[in-house]
Amino acid sequence: MSAIAWIAAASLAAWGFLLLGQGFFWRTDQRLPPREAPPRWPSVAVVVPARDEARMLPVSLPALLAQDYPGRAEIFLVDDSSTDGTGALARELADRFGGLPLTVVSAPEPAPGWTGKLWALRHGIALAREGRPDYLLLTDADIAHEPDSLRELVSAARTNGLDLVSQMARLRVSTAWERLIVPAFVYFFAQLYPFRRVNKPGARTAAAAGGCVLLRTETAERARIPDSIRQAVIDDVSLARAVRDAGGRIWLGLAERVDSVRPYPRLTDLWRMVARCAYAQLLHNPLLLAGTVAGLALVYLAPPAGVYAGLAGGDTSAALLGGAAWAVMAGTYVPVLRYYRQSLWLAPLLPFTALLYLLMTVDSAVRHYRGRGAAWKGRTYARPQAAPER
Repeated sequence: MSAIAWIAAASLAAWGFLLLGQGFFWRTDQRLPPREAPPRWPSVAVVVPARDEARMLPVSLPALLAQDYPGRAEIFLVDDSSTDGTGALARELADRFGGLPLTVVSAPEPAPGWTGKLWALRHGIALAREGRPDYLLLTDADIAHEPDSLRELVSAARTNGLDLVSQMARLRVSTAWERLIVPAFVYFFAQLYPFRRVNKPGARTAAAAGGCVLLRTETAERARIPDSIRQAVIDDVSLARAVRDAGGRIWLGLAERVDSVRPYPRLTDLWRMVARCAYAQLLHNPLLLAGTVAGLALVYLAPPAGVYAGLAGGDTSAALLGGAAWAVMAGTYVPVLRYYRQSLWLAPLLPFTALLYLLMTVDSAVRHYRGRGAAWKGRTYARPQAAPER
């Protein structure tokens, strides 16, 4: 066989492993586990970090205020040094819509050694703990919850003895670029952290989706959340690891009634979202970066290359092997596209989407070495900072 045929064969073998040996990451059946209403509904404090979220709050906050929860629940929205009137708007919405009680907390600029979101969570959690809640719901300001969301999360945690229950909110897919890139974001995340493995008791794999995390307060204190992860750029995965390391049981799945309303209409918006933390995911390690680039090229780019090269050069083996790998790849993408209610014609385009993610990852590394690092909402985390004294 030719060299391109051998490469296509290696890609097909890789897809055979990913199909069967990577925790069935491509399946979308990890939803909230079976649950029953507890005899006594525990108390919950909802903590929402918000930095310049005046555009999102009118869409997301009324749904949170309207939670139909039988127990005691209150919301602590942390105004993280906003310049657009986020805190005042939150109070206005609470007065207008009523519902759960809302307290707005003002957080100063982060102390050295802290990322912004975790610094904001620290202030919100500190105030929330004064009421001694049984659970904390950590949710982002762009997340819209259905009225029964909190009730379902709590009942799932209580029924199954879980310390952390996290749902990956359904992201917006309205524009052409969102349709192309957003479902793949969930697909790649699940490939890195197969939900079935995360949810297996005693498993080493740990992950969460930061937009919707229900956390037992006692476990949070034992895991020293958020102080123990104060430097984390990818805070949701770090949070899950800290909870697991503290002996807590974690669960992660796809949401059915929790949605992100934040728009990413342009490619530059989506590019910035991925590039801000892609290299941090690789621990700022050049060898991991090189391996990731090579792996993405072999797994996602080699199949179409084999098909095109085989057809152009009359290499039947390369074309057949590349086509088989491409077909398996597209087939594993179909469940995620169905979950997002998108056209299945996007499945064969996954190699192109993967190429974009490869370039975003390389750009993330370039930003890091140019001193720009992970940037989000006017803050830049160029390199891990020294931790403050305990």
